[in-house]
Amino acid sequence: MRTFIPSYTMSGNEHFFEGAEKLLEIWFEETSDNRNDLRNIARCDWENVLSHVNCEIISFSKNDLIDAFVLSESSMFVSKRRWILKTCGTTTPLKCLSELIRLASFNGYNIITDLFYSRKNFIRPDAQVAPHKGFTEEVSYLDTLFPNGRSYCLGSMNLECWYLYTFSRSDMKLTGPGHITDEFLDADPDQTIEILMQNLDVNAMSVFNKKNTTSASEATSISGIDKILPSMHIDDFLFDPCGYSMNGINEKGEYMTIHITPENLFSYVSFETNVAMTNYRNLINQVINTFKPGKFIVTIFANKCSLAYETMKELEVEYSKESHWKRTDMQCCNFPSYNLLFAQYSYNGKNNCK
Repeated sequence: MRTFIPSYTMSGNEHFFEGAEKLLEIWFEETSDNRNDLRNIARCDWENVLSHVNCEIISFSKNDLIDAFVLSESSMFVSKRRWILKTCGTTTPLKCLSELIRLASFNGYNIITDLFYSRKNFIRPDAQVAPHKGFTEEVSYLDTLFPNGRSYCLGSMNLECWYLYTFSRSDMKLTGPGHITDEFLDADPDQTIEILMQNLDVNAMSVFNKKNTTSASEATSISGIDKILPSMHIDDFLFDPCGYSMNGINEKGEYMTIHITPENLFSYVSFETNVAMTNYRNLINQVINTFKPGKFIVTIFANKCSLAYETMKELEVEYSKESHWKRTDMQCCNFPSYNLLFAQYSYNGKNNCK
């Protein structure tokens, strides 16, 4: 929990907390035995996995398709054959991989088909602990488990950037120009959008302080978080003295998660969802108008079967011309089974929400 993490100093005795999360997502190969399910893993086993990460389970929600855990440092989601862990502060998510792989094997999953590890650059990388002191160290650690993994850096390495490590068991094989093998056509549609925000509006952040708000549900309602994706069943938590986390899940097995570090000197908000949409522009606008950042990064992953695979290209249009944000960077990557869009924006003085 945020209150359990040691404070670090930026200068003198000034408190600091690293809001930027480390995000892990792993997909296991489908098996012929329908009884195999990562959700069969017992809570005590998940607690053991998370002990390697240095975080704890705070709250739990579920439906027929997905289990969602609010953690002391962010979130964990478990589906039949997909596992997602997102943790902030000085947590060590890579240290739990060996234990996770062991548990998955006991539950019938012996083959990892896709792995994604990503994070924004840290404000205070010197405050992190091994193997997260730098991206090179993280890559070296992951390479011991996934020798064919690949690493990338998007954005400006000397300013703001976003790191990505991927492993895919599949190589792209085309039967002819523009034709994809059945392996990709039969894959589950998958997409993820992340919006990583900094320099947040002070008034917007004041809601996530216990001096101003009495409960998580009140913070969720006052801020308008409950209106971003209304179909979501929300499980939220307000930290003491400040900070906020929420998970949302819907009947389709889709998720949404938001994590907020409201302190003015290092304010940070992350939004993530895998809701399938043909256009994410309105969602981005709603998130930005809710939290009012000074700058933000958008990343969108979509595989070949996703609704968003082609339509995400629409965001390559100059979004800043329509929303009064200055786009400072944009990169697009094509992976064997996924496309990735990375874009960075900063407030240009014209946005009405600031």
